[in-house]
Amino acid sequence: MSEPAIDTDRPHRPGPSSEPGHLPQPGPRARGPWLVAAATTVTLLLLAGRYGYHRDELYFLLCGRHLAWGYVDQGPLVPALARLLDTIAPGNLVVLRTPSALLAGVAVLLVAAIARELGGGRGGQSFAAVLAALSGIVLASGHLLSTTTVDLLVWLGVAWCAVRLLRTGDSRWALALGLVLGVGMLNKLLPALLAVGLLAGVLIAGPRRLLRDKRVLAAAGIALLLAAPNLIWQAAHGFPQLGVAASIADGDSSYSGRLDAFTLQFLIISPYAVPIWIAGLVALLCRPAWRAYRAVGWAWVVVVGIVLVAGGKGYYDAPLLLVLVAAGAVVTAAWASRGPAWLRRGVLAAAAVPFLLPTVVLLLPVLPAQRLPGFVVDVNYDAGETIGWPAFADSVAAVHRGLPPQERARAVILTGNYGEAGAVARYGPARGLPRAYSGHNSMVDFGRPPADADVAIVVGWERPDALNAWFDECATAGRVDQRVDVDNDENGGPILVCRGLRRPWAQIWDTEVRHTG
Repeated sequence: MSEPAIDTDRPHRPGPSSEPGHLPQPGPRARGPWLVAAATTVTLLLLAGRYGYHRDELYFLLCGRHLAWGYVDQGPLVPALARLLDTIAPGNLVVLRTPSALLAGVAVLLVAAIARELGGGRGGQSFAAVLAALSGIVLASGHLLSTTTVDLLVWLGVAWCAVRLLRTGDSRWALALGLVLGVGMLNKLLPALLAVGLLAGVLIAGPRRLLRDKRVLAAAGIALLLAAPNLIWQAAHGFPQLGVAASIADGDSSYSGRLDAFTLQFLIISPYAVPIWIAGLVALLCRPAWRAYRAVGWAWVVVVGIVLVAGGKGYYDAPLLLVLVAAGAVVTAAWASRGPAWLRRGVLAAAAVPFLLPTVVLLLPVLPAQRLPGFVVDVNYDAGETIGWPAFADSVAAVHRGLPPQERARAVILTGNYGEAGAVARYGPARGLPRAYSGHNSMVDFGRPPADADVAIVVGWERPDALNAWFDECATAGRVDQRVDVDNDENGGPILVCRGLRRPWAQIWDTEVRHTG
């Protein structure tokens, strides 16, 4: 059935609820979202080389050297991508981050496409694209190679397929939904949470006939089949991701904790967008003409409820918030076209300046790293984690050079987290450093120190009691100096030298050194 090119910012009213047998019409095609998406990608590419690697990127590079169907805290997709990119252009940060910049642009297009499916006109679609492009979740994840970037695209892709399925009633869209969901679960298992939310939404709001549709059941099979390698790996290793989830629920991670997760709902897109996504949620749940889409609104309610109760990270449901933003953009654009349109549009534009533009400064590396204000790191923890890794390696190398030659020959580096181990792997060879080992997440499976390594340079360690149990003596030999005034997890931390290993590494590695979080 052809789609008429209606040019209006007033949402077209879907028909299944009020006009049986009539296919609800999407809005007209618009070029605006493509321009916004291109500007987003270009901006991210231009800033990709500033500051330095994020700790997670250093970890992905290490995971890429030990390819597997699963890891303690993720699936195989991003480590494999990191290895491919580093093989193409070793040590090139811009190349490493190029896929994320491209995926961020696609995410902007998907948000606009969802607005179009809901009947948004050209203005509504472009407004949705701008809100997505300047949202915290798109800018932050689009700047780094991250599992979150892939997850964002997967959730939005599934949501778009779901909206098209609900709009048209054509269950063939369920097959595409299952395909995207399955691929996404090779990155993280979080898309299963989205599936639970959508299933609950259909149970609550309908149409329940979808639960008996053969194509929907086939879609579930496709998703499980594609996710099977990661699921089998997790099962074979005792589902270590559950341990990571428990650590996150205890607050042992950035952006975790129930209060932080709740607060992030009002910040992760933008404070400016809060009334817009709330309007979108109300419209999805209450507007009679949007009855067909109510399952999507309920999906967010269910997902955010699970995140808050389980103590997950506050950005887990952010892609669904962008779906609500798409719906709210349609509602807002229609509101702005009524009455004194110039006044309403002026209010929207004036309110955007103090809320949306500062997001760029807070989430992207536009300020000099040497003079980065403390409030930037307070708001954006990840900014501090991309600064100072070469200087971190220099600090460790200074301690290593200070060891007597006989100790230096049998010394290893023991780090508290995977980012520190990744930094030594990246920058250590040029500084003559030995290999770094860590018990953090999948690092513990990448090998333990050799049996004759009875001297350890320990950095980033937060369990002094364990060190006292493993070594005869430990003493501070230096401190991390990243040569910039930044408050991150490493700067100013002690570097210890521990001597006299009391028990073989083989006895303590898997049981005592291993830790998740």
